[in-house]
Amino acid sequence: MSRRIAIVEDEPDIRANYVDLFRRQGYLVDAYADRLQASATLLDKLPDLVILDIGLGDEIDGGYELCRELRARSPQLPIIFLTARDSEIDTVVGLRIGGDDYVTKSVSLDQLNARVSALLRRAALANTANDREKPIIDGPLVLSMERMLVTWHAQNIELTVTELWIFQALAQNPGHVKSRSQLMQAADIYVDLATISSHIKRIRRKFLAIDPGFNGIEAVYGAGYRWVRQG
Repeated sequence: MSRRIAIVEDEPDIRANYVDLFRRQGYLVDAYADRLQASATLLDKLPDLVILDIGLGDEIDGGYELCRELRARSPQLPIIFLTARDSEIDTVVGLRIGGDDYVTKSVSLDQLNARVSALLRRAALANTANDREKPIIDGPLVLSMERMLVTWHAQNIELTVTELWIFQALAQNPGHVKSRSQLMQAADIYVDLATISSHIKRIRRKFLAIDPGFNGIEAVYGAGYRWVRQG
């Protein structure tokens, strides 16, 4: 069955270009020009992946607001920010509020298509995990890729698709340092190494929100990150 992609972009020519790209790849594509139009439809019936611009018409941060709305509806929905805004602050904000990936409009169409394919593939793998796959249990941590579920002290930690795969790479090898490159490969995403750090910070914040004493993810200077064994 064809996957459905939603594109939220206020520039008609750019929107049409992306719609054509993904329809030629065999995707079903819905396109929206503003946040209100997209929100009215997408929150009722979620697509398989969403591509968002940040500035949408008169709303200079409309894409951020729509991302928040979609994240509240589904923690695992793959979301890519595709925007002309290339500052580090914008990138950090986009990832902090729940984007799985953040790319500028200078990206090639081939690379954009590769990013979309990677995120959809990861989401599909998580949703079709082997029923016999054992969850990772380490002290108060339970991680089930089959259910796309992480709990800490029996409370849910809502991770995005990208965060989930990064976190699994750490948690399944407690005590072992994973470099940023290795975590990027584990998540199967096309991002720079600094973006991996932003994802790690966001994962940490989600744990700290329910446990201020959380210290399970340790940064190893010049090497990467590791999960501190809890059991």
